[in-house]
Amino acid sequence: MAFASLDSGDDNTPLAEINMVPLIDVMLVLLIIFIVTAPLLTHAVKVDLPKAVSAPDLARPQSVQLSIDADARLYWNGDGIDAQQLAARLGAAGALPLPPELHIRAARTTPYEKIAQVMSEAARHGVARIAFVTDPTPAQ
Repeated sequence: MAFASLDSGDDNTPLAEINMVPLIDVMLVLLIIFIVTAPLLTHAVKVDLPKAVSAPDLARPQSVQLSIDADARLYWNGDGIDAQQLAARLGAAGALPLPPELHIRAARTTPYEKIAQVMSEAARHGVARIAFVTDPTPAQ
């Protein structure tokens, strides 16, 4: 802190020290405010909330297993089908109120072009929920 001295030196020179008293006063006031308001923040207000009763929506869409082997042959839930039958079955499935999920199980060597064709055909007929079924065993 800067105190006056008894020197008869030049009194017009500015003090190079920071006056800490106002900063300490502000800090103490803030400390008192926080001490007073902290218990108020933990006080809870009791509110009567409305009780709601609901049941979970258990209407899950059915799933269709569509398998594609390495020769690009299609199997609808295990039954062999061709491209025209696939379009007809996807159209019937897409017309349902709750379209089924399409689970595509493709062989490792299936051309991606065939998988993309099946996905676009399904989307065109309204079957938008598509999932891929994979084999978790490592390739050897």
